[in-house]
Amino acid sequence: MPLSRLLTLIIGLILILGLMLWLVNSLSWLYSYTAFTSPFLANLLLLLIVALLAGLIGLFVYYVLLFNKGAKSSPKQRRQPQIPVIKTEAAEETLRAIRQQVAQIEDEVARRVLLGRSQEIEATLSGGELQVVVFGTGSAGKTSLVNALIGRIVESSGEHSSKLANQIGKVDAPMGTTEIGETYSLKLKGMSREILITDTPGILEAGIAGTEREKLARSLATGADLLLFVVDNDLRSSEYQPLQTLAAMGKRSLIVLNKIDLYTEADTEIIIARLRERVHSFIKPVDIVAISANPQSFKSENGEIFHPEPEILPLLRRMAAVLRAEGEDLVADNILLQSQRLGDDARKLIDSQRRRQAEKVVDRFAWIGAGVVSVTPIPVVDLLATAAVNAQMVVEIGKIYGCELNLERGRELALSLAKTLASLGIVKGAIQLLSTALQFNLTTIVVGKAIQGVTAAYLTRIAGRSFIEYFRHNQDWGDGGMTEVVQRQFELNRRDEFMQEFIQQAIAKVIKPTNNSKAEADSQNGKV
Repeated sequence: MPLSRLLTLIIGLILILGLMLWLVNSLSWLYSYTAFTSPFLANLLLLLIVALLAGLIGLFVYYVLLFNKGAKSSPKQRRQPQIPVIKTEAAEETLRAIRQQVAQIEDEVARRVLLGRSQEIEATLSGGELQVVVFGTGSAGKTSLVNALIGRIVESSGEHSSKLANQIGKVDAPMGTTEIGETYSLKLKGMSREILITDTPGILEAGIAGTEREKLARSLATGADLLLFVVDNDLRSSEYQPLQTLAAMGKRSLIVLNKIDLYTEADTEIIIARLRERVHSFIKPVDIVAISANPQSFKSENGEIFHPEPEILPLLRRMAAVLRAEGEDLVADNILLQSQRLGDDARKLIDSQRRRQAEKVVDRFAWIGAGVVSVTPIPVVDLLATAAVNAQMVVEIGKIYGCELNLERGRELALSLAKTLASLGIVKGAIQLLSTALQFNLTTIVVGKAIQGVTAAYLTRIAGRSFIEYFRHNQDWGDGGMTEVVQRQFELNRRDEFMQEFIQQAIAKVIKPTNNSKAEADSQNGKV
């Protein structure tokens, strides 16, 4: 026990004993005085004094035993660092939701990929590694930094390599060499988690291959617990953008100014000052570190080639300080981020799957409606929208998105959208648009009922895709309401690439069957 704490304890006990003696003396005097006037009250007071003394003695014994128990507990037992509870619970809740989402995905390959990623996150949650990713341009000296960091510079002496290794702890062999570089496993003294350091491909490289490597590097960076962003001068705009994006995602980053052996001390200070000024809003000044991972060799006066040792101790110290102080928080933040990103990916897959299913429903009802209208033409053009928007189609689309609607509610929604189609003039606009397109693609004259049938199919598509957007957004038309959604779908579905495909389908599914039916009817009438 520290001396100051022991002195405080002794002084406290002396004061307590003094107060107890004063209290006993006062109560004794009070007992003697009361005994002459009322013996009963005197006996009652004596009983109270005895009870008070017994309580004080019991309290004293209790605290002595408690102190001895604390002193006997082993000081060597260290509490293992735990991931912050709130973040852990949030990540676990997200992972549970992801498992439910993954079960809905029909694509077997995609489902296995998502399950694999979710299992990796769960493994990290239960005590996985700390991911340190080295990121930057190819010319900044990332690989040299990694080699220096783990004591593996080819020209360096064995004594220097072991010295560097002692700064960070035990370094294991590369876990794998691929196009993404090498990943090394190491143990930092004072930390229970293993640390993986990964060298990524360089960013901002020319060509298609360079672009693909950069995508891979960015993907690795988003999975990092700690990011080492390596530069060899002031930040260019093309470097600032990915650094800011990663910081906005919550990535803990250190900026490593490499190759300071190429600058004077004054120039180095100027560059560091510029870096601090540019990133002051999202990176602390202390997190900008200057090093020389692979200093240039030079010839001494006697002609001997001299290989300077790497200067990376500032980075090692800062890295160790950050990982020891913030390691568990970094893991927790990254787990939460990765689980949220995984959830977003799962939702996108489910949304894409639902959209494909819903579009099949819309296409089916579009051509069913076209066939019905072709056989039974609508006498009033404005009623065409009402015929085109099928209540059963609305119910089936809703079911795909997990919304159980009865047929009556489906009719209400269908009628409301049909009125919107008519009020916007889309019915007449569609008839004109499709008549022109059909006449351009056909040499024969298209009969009126065939045009009505094709228009009904076209309006069904606009209506169906409008309802897809409605159900995708949890039965909400958005700020612009139904009118804006319908108008946007009409604009999308009148584009050339869509119209060409639609007209070819219309010719095959409506125009030719209608013309064939008309020809057969004329032939039979001629025979009669």
